[in-house]
Amino acid sequence: MATLLMPKATAVWLVDNTALTFNQIATFCTLHPLEVKAIADGESAQGIKGLDPINTGQLTRDEIARAEENPDHVLKMQESKVRVPVLKKKGPRYTPVSKRQDRPNAILWLVRNHPELKDSQISRLVGTTKNTIQQIRERTHWNSSNLQPIDPVALGLSSQIDLDFEVNKAAKNRPAELDVEVAGDALLPASQTEGMALEDESRNYKPAKPEEDEIDVDTVFAKLNALKSSDDDSSED
Repeated sequence: MATLLMPKATAVWLVDNTALTFNQIATFCTLHPLEVKAIADGESAQGIKGLDPINTGQLTRDEIARAEENPDHVLKMQESKVRVPVLKKKGPRYTPVSKRQDRPNAILWLVRNHPELKDSQISRLVGTTKNTIQQIRERTHWNSSNLQPIDPVALGLSSQIDLDFEVNKAAKNRPAELDVEVAGDALLPASQTEGMALEDESRNYKPAKPEEDEIDVDTVFAKLNALKSSDDDSSED
């Protein structure tokens, strides 16, 4: 039998809108008859709004009419037309016997192409043990020399959706790492570069040379004539 939706609110509606006995309502709503009597007397569930079981598909009008005619009739809940699938608990992944020999190849592919995956994630994807994963990581597996990395999706050991889910989950949990080479070519933050322009200008600054005095032509010729006359006097002597 399905579980009744909001039993106390349903009991309030049945008390107010039907001629059912307290025992019939109590049995259908899994309540005590005294509690149903308290609802009818206004001593209980005063702030609860009644829920119509006919609109919710839990009872039919014919079923209520039959129960009103026969006080010994037990109300039967109407079967729901919508089947809610029962969620299955996830257990260990089953791997067919024909594909178990391919699991080491799939593990090697995951270890090489997705090193961020944890052993527990790899175990969920291909249905293996952590001991086997550790042996393949350390190249101590008995058949490590013959292993070939093969995509587990291609081998049919895992679906692409499950693989993408585990990879994205591992990427979110992975701390951000700074690549030194990339960081060298990347732009520096503004906090580091805002004072660099002023420092460069101060280093390259050269004081301007004082402007040379303008040359006076008359003065230059006068000095030349004086030097020439002095040379002539010395030659005469």
